[in-house]
Amino acid sequence: MFHIVLVEPEIPPNTGNVARLCAGTGCELHLIKPLGFSIDDKQLKRAGLDYWHLVKVHVHDNWAAFLGKHGQANLYLLSTKGKKAYHEFHYRPGDFFVFGKETKGLPEEILNERPQQVARIPLVADARSLNLSNAVSVVVFEGLRQNGFAGLV
Repeated sequence: MFHIVLVEPEIPPNTGNVARLCAGTGCELHLIKPLGFSIDDKQLKRAGLDYWHLVKVHVHDNWAAFLGKHGQANLYLLSTKGKKAYHEFHYRPGDFFVFGKETKGLPEEILNERPQQVARIPLVADARSLNLSNAVSVVVFEGLRQNGFAGLV
């Protein structure tokens, strides 16, 4: 359905939770190095439970390598710096949702590549951000809702 891109994720359980979300929704998972953990990490595997066989995982050496394969795709960059809220965009199957690392989000240079496609999740003024796996869930399910939950039961 959609592609979830985690740029330099740092916390294994977050990535494991996102993998489980991908397994349950038919999304593909893209991990962009450097990763803050080994892909064989015990906490990563534990968070994904026994769903790993349902997840198509792509690992890219860096952002440039990812763009070399998917740069022409429709990419939505999720950031607290977005001017439009995530629900204001119209998502189509095959779109990519790009999330930054837990401690810093997406770098400015990535955000500046596609300023019209930077989306934010509205929060109260004093909250910096949501947990990464929660943020991914919010956006994925909005995309699924917009597309009638196609392929899901």
